[in-house]
Amino acid sequence: MKAFVFPGQGAQFVGMGKDLYDTNPLAKQLFEKANDILGYRITDIMFEGTDEDLRQTKVTQPAVFLHSVISALCMGEDFKPNMTAGHSLGEFSALVAAGALSFEDGLKLVYARAMAMQKACEAAPSTMAAIVGLADDKIEEICAKVNKPGNVVVPANYNCPGQLVISGNVEAINEACALMKEAGAKRALPLKVGGAFHSPLMQPAKDELQEAIEKTEINTPKCPVYQNVDGKPHTEPAEIKENLIAQLTSSVRWTQCVMNMIADGADDFTECGPGKALQGMIGRIDRNVNAHSIE
Repeated sequence: MKAFVFPGQGAQFVGMGKDLYDTNPLAKQLFEKANDILGYRITDIMFEGTDEDLRQTKVTQPAVFLHSVISALCMGEDFKPNMTAGHSLGEFSALVAAGALSFEDGLKLVYARAMAMQKACEAAPSTMAAIVGLADDKIEEICAKVNKPGNVVVPANYNCPGQLVISGNVEAINEACALMKEAGAKRALPLKVGGAFHSPLMQPAKDELQEAIEKTEINTPKCPVYQNVDGKPHTEPAEIKENLIAQLTSSVRWTQCVMNMIADGADDFTECGPGKALQGMIGRIDRNVNAHSIE
């Protein structure tokens, strides 16, 4: 069975999508529609901007979303997913690809999400850190020990066995990283991100995004979408909407998503969008499945 998966923020690169724009009429039409919706030419930044330009919050998330979704939609008859999933931001791409969200509504929600997250990041000094080579339950135990009101640190991204990203206040992250190393982590590496994504510190962004999501029509997808909050397949629009609202302050259970997709028959994973991060994670979750890019 074929699974199509979609990356999140951090996979972007200058030049992403230009080949599609130049060679595929549908891609050009969708990119131009996106320029109109956003009110600025995001394509100019994606194709010819600087790395710094591309890292702007109002650009990064829509750019990754556009490259991912348009790559999938331009596959034509070759795009026949039995299931989809996306990592964090990628969940919006997965929902559009599965027909649960329209292209226009997906882009508007992603832009609203980016702006809401930027505001939340500016409200408190916060960050994330990648913990490598330590069991999930030990990481959870250390986070629970450090975590307290005003000093938040929680597991954020369950990427694959041996790699979990934590999220929280800067001081709490530093304290937790020191304890992770003492406990035997190979690496406890603070990430260059603007805030504590997928933690309680994103509550203001969640509140803002909830209003936009509740006003957006979500359809029954043409295949199950495995959502981040529980790693399980969903086809019921009300459930999809509820999970999408919860996503910003909940952990990304990517390992569980992939394991459940494999248990449900997925043996071929196609990553749609920039980078190859998800292929690497899937390979570490189960070496017996085929994971490759859209090319």
